[in-house]
Amino acid sequence: MSRKRLVVLDPDGTAGDAWTYVVVEAPTGVVYENQYGGTACRHGHVEGFLVPVNGLGALDVLRPLFEKDLRGAGARGHEWTDAELTKLRDAVGRLIYWACALSEDEVPTTPLLDESRLREADEAWLPVITADGPGILVWCNSD
Repeated sequence: MSRKRLVVLDPDGTAGDAWTYVVVEAPTGVVYENQYGGTACRHGHVEGFLVPVNGLGALDVLRPLFEKDLRGAGARGHEWTDAELTKLRDAVGRLIYWACALSEDEVPTTPLLDESRLREADEAWLPVITADGPGILVWCNSD
């Protein structure tokens, strides 16, 4: 019987602050962990495969929202306002995601905010829907 493997994203905090990935949820046997939630220092786990995404434009929206507007202490139990949801949708809409099918006609796509899972949304842990299925957008936590 094979065991699941844990991969901690940026375990020592030296990867810099401009990385963004989507972990697409799938039964791969590999579980990714990311610290999220600002100073709340939560640790999330998701099994799947890691897809690097161009997210610099997204971080330009996400960082001020979570670090300034929500004061960097996480968003557990937060009731999202229409304005905040607009910012989340805008940020996710700025991502460039390449679907993982093995074909010659691959094109970049844009994920969507998975609004059915908003209760999971927090700084550096945002549920999305990609061309490859549901996933979690992760980035460097601000704490």
